[in-house]
Order: sequence, then structure tokens, then C-alpha cells
Amino acid sequence: MFSIIDGGITAPKGFKATGRHIGIKKVKKDMSLIVSDVPAIAAGVYTKSLVKAAHILWDREITKNGGTVKGIVAISGNANACTGQKGIKDNQKMAEHFAKCLGVKKEEILTAATGIIGLDMPMDTILKGIDETYPYLSNKREDAINAASGIITTDTFIKEMALKLDICGKQVTIGGMAKGSGMIHPNMATVLSFITTDINISKELLQKALYESVKDTYNMISVDGATSTNDMALVIANKMAGNPEITEEDEFYEEFKNALCFMNEKFAKDVVHDGEGASKLMEVEITGAATENDARLLAKSIVNDILVKTALYGEDANWGRILAAMGGSGAYFDPQKLNISLESDGGKVSLMENGEPVKFNENKALAVLAEKDIFVKIQLFDGNYSAKSWGCDLGHEYVRINGEYRSRT
Repeated sequence: MFSIIDGGITAPKGFKATGRHIGIKKVKKDMSLIVSDVPAIAAGVYTKSLVKAAHILWDREITKNGGTVKGIVAISGNANACTGQKGIKDNQKMAEHFAKCLGVKKEEILTAATGIIGLDMPMDTILKGIDETYPYLSNKREDAINAASGIITTDTFIKEMALKLDICGKQVTIGGMAKGSGMIHPNMATVLSFITTDINISKELLQKALYESVKDTYNMISVDGATSTNDMALVIANKMAGNPEITEEDEFYEEFKNALCFMNEKFAKDVVHDGEGASKLMEVEITGAATENDARLLAKSIVNDILVKTALYGEDANWGRILAAMGGSGAYFDPQKLNISLESDGGKVSLMENGEPVKFNENKALAVLAEKDIFVKIQLFDGNYSAKSWGCDLGHEYVRINGEYRSRT
């Protein structure tokens, strides 16, 4: 079992971090640095977009090749995406400069960027910022918060967490931070997620645990149906907890994976709660599907659907939009045999039973939909598979935020 502790990215043994404003953005912090005291292994999951930012190409090679890493340098306010060969060279310069500060090889530095697409990197500002920021690296609580603050863009709050668990009598700690608010869609759903841990685990199982975690968390959320060029989740493990190395998918691997899934689900929900202009979170649960793929497709089709999102914003129990979204998902289900209900702290209302519409009290439905967290429960009778997906409403504020994004950043 694991438990939540106070902390963030610096909670595990041997990790330091910090974040500062260096001048890429007008006011907010825009640089984050993370380091491990000892060489660590790393795993990554990346955007499936064919258009990939420079740091995605760089980090993917490092995590694929299995070399050790010592740190991460991340900036916000500039995506370094669609910037051609210059962007690739600038990303390498950023890694090389931080590596020089730490006295390590550039291939031991992972990179990240988020912000406006298509802008040249302000390299003088970035390199000077690295020089001025890395002396502040520490394992203090405040510097974990500073690091989490340095990666956000349109986010309205920082997203961080720390967990502890027992592995073979040794305390293992996991710390993390994430960002995400807009351009959120499944397939590494438009976030930057950084997780540190002191667990001793093989590179192969670290990658497997991260992949399986992302599949059921970040890849099951949607704010606006837009897939980013910059999405990725990274996990760095420095083995300083001192537990015997986990090399098999045994009970200890499952405990670690469950903790990782818990953290990433929390971050995924935070991203949806913080969706640009969002006022409500929608959790869709499908049960009784014929296959796992059908369950996942159906759940995602509902949270992705613009008409469902706008009905949620208007607090309108328009169940026809839910059913229509399911019908266009490409998944199999029997529309003559299903139940649909809405639940929240405001109560529960049944909309369909056994494929037939239910006459419901509109005032009761309004009370359910007036809450911030709405649960859409769909029971099928086609099999034994289930899935959950998370999304948010869509209203006027989303249009305003994205209509002026470049001028506000």
C-alpha cells in the first residue's frame, strides 16, 4: 500500500529542483530544473502527433537508448515546435549548457518546452537563465513548488504530489509535477509530466509501468480534442531507496505501478479540472462492454464530443447527445440494451433504462448538473469490460482564452 505525503518533485532521496522567472514570459516563472545526485534511469511516453517539438525527438532517443540521466531543463512560454533545424540545435544547446553547469554529458540531460508554437527560442535569455537558476537547486519544499510553477502556461494552479510505499522493508518515495490546461486530447493528452522516484527497478519495468499508467490516465482525458506537439511523461529513478532491484512483474512491481497510476490519475483529473475555461469535470464510466477497446472508445467518444460538452456547460440533461456520441465512436454496443444515468453530490437521475427513455424530473436533473463534478454512468450488457474517461464542459471562456493566447503569454 502507498500513502500520500506532503511534497513534490524533490520528495524522493537524491533529487533537487527549482524554478524561476528568466524573461521568456512577461511575469510568471518560465524555467524549471530537476537534478538527481546520482546517475538515474529514465522512461518516457510521448505525443503521437506526427508534428513533434524538438525536445520530444531529443528525449525519445535518450530514453530509448537506455543511457543514464542526471537532470531535466524545462522552459515555458515557447514550445520550440515547428522551428526546423534551428529549433533542434537550440534544444541541444539548452541541454549542453545545463550539462556543463552540472559537469555531465549533454546526453544525460532531458529537455522540455511548452508554450507558443513556431517561435524561435530566445537562446540568450535561456542560457543566461540556466546560469542564474541552477545555483538555487535544492531539495527544499519551496523549490519543489517553484519547479512546478515554472512549467505552467494557461494553468490556473500548480499540479504536484508525493507518495511513499514500502518495498522489501525499504521506504520508496515518488514525487511528481505536471502541467496542462488546453490542447488536451488522448494520445499522451497534452501535458508535461515529470516524476522522480528513488526506487531500484529495471529500465524495462520502469518503462512498462509508465506506459500502462499513461494508457489509463493521460490517454483517457480530453478538454478540447486538440493533440499537442509537445506532450510527454517522464519518470526518473535513481535507485537510492536501497530496495532489491525489481526485475520481475511481482507484487512489488504491482505496488509501484499502482502508486504511479494513482499519481498520474490525480494529475490527469487536475488537468481536466483546470481545462481552459472549464467549470465542470465529467467522469464517464462504461461497464459491460464487449471488449476493452470498445469500452475505451465509448468513454472517450463522450468526453470528446463538443455537443456533450456544451450541454454540460448549459446544465442540460440532453442524453440524446451522449447516445449520439457513442453511436459515432466506431465501437460496438447494443443501443436497445443499455442504461444511462447522471450522478453528483446533487443526487442521481436515470435517463435511459434497457434502451428506453426514462421520464425524469428536469429540476432534479438540474440539481445534479449544477455541481462541479458530474459522473456519467453507462451500463451495457454486451460483455465484461469497463473503462473510465475524464473531460470537462466547454463554454465562452475557452474561446476567450484561446482567442488571445499569443498576446497574453
